[in-house]
Amino acid sequence: MMNWQDFLREQGASGETVAFALPAGLAALESGATLVPLGDFGLIRFSGEETLPFLHGQLSNDVKKIGEHGAQYATYSTPKGRMLTSLLLVQDGEDTLLVLPQTLQAAIQKRLSMYVLRSKTRASDANGERIMLGLAGPQAARLIEQVFGSLPATLQSQPVTGGKLVALSHDRYLLIVAPETATQHWQALTAAGAVAGCSEAWQLAEIRAGLVWVQPATQEEFVAQMANMELIGAVNFKKGCYPGQEIVARTQYLGKLKRRTIRVQSTVAMEPGDAVYSPEMNGQASGQIAAAAPNAAGNWEALAVVQLGSIAQGLHLQSDTGPVLTPLSLPYAIPELEAGAA
Repeated sequence: MMNWQDFLREQGASGETVAFALPAGLAALESGATLVPLGDFGLIRFSGEETLPFLHGQLSNDVKKIGEHGAQYATYSTPKGRMLTSLLLVQDGEDTLLVLPQTLQAAIQKRLSMYVLRSKTRASDANGERIMLGLAGPQAARLIEQVFGSLPATLQSQPVTGGKLVALSHDRYLLIVAPETATQHWQALTAAGAVAGCSEAWQLAEIRAGLVWVQPATQEEFVAQMANMELIGAVNFKKGCYPGQEIVARTQYLGKLKRRTIRVQSTVAMEPGDAVYSPEMNGQASGQIAAAAPNAAGNWEALAVVQLGSIAQGLHLQSDTGPVLTPLSLPYAIPELEAGAA
């Protein structure tokens, strides 16, 4: 069987990171569908009869309700409520898979394992046993139906040869499959019209969906609501305790949230951790970039976590007089901005 990296090179990928060219994938995201190898993401497998109760006590969502074919977003935070990582949970038989940024996987897996204690569950690195592919774009649903015969509902999965197909929101689909079947799925989807894309194309699709993935530069910078995590269904306010739950609940019911995530555009490159400024902050940063990617028009789009009061005053990158950040829409409403506009 051909090595996965060698297969991707045979399909046109190149370089040390085995990446596809930028323009084609970005263009396909606008009008077609782009198929992206998700090497920037890692996978943790939790196995054992007490997996769901254990994860329920550690994460922000009601993990016990995930269901046999379910998927859900969640956060994992410090006791002070600061996000260590954002996660996508996917049920895989009796096991639970945690999708998260590759750069954070080892540390998160180690930290969660420290709290297993006597719980009948075990965490393992699942990267060697599964390949992840992302399909995104306005034609993605049509291609999925053409190749696999049916479409799962949003945040539900359906079995495919060698693994799972998960439907995410806003024209995004995730394949988590065995290496020996990944080439088969790749060939079927590209034959149907999907264009091989780079990681930036998937990042852009996630940005447009309003999904913040915590990165090393932004770890412990945000409480869940600052990253809009409750607006994408990643926080359950009725469940019991988990690390940071008291802070998250207090922010929701007692505190006045001062920062939110908005989508912005600029003519210059951005990256997570870049400071965002606004004139009314008197030289202090209003917030920072949480995610950024180029688009097909040659601009950059980003998710920026900023002071709510700064948005109407104008946002700039790196300084008060830096490049302008133009607000763009998100696919969900932000309550504080809706109230301000009323």
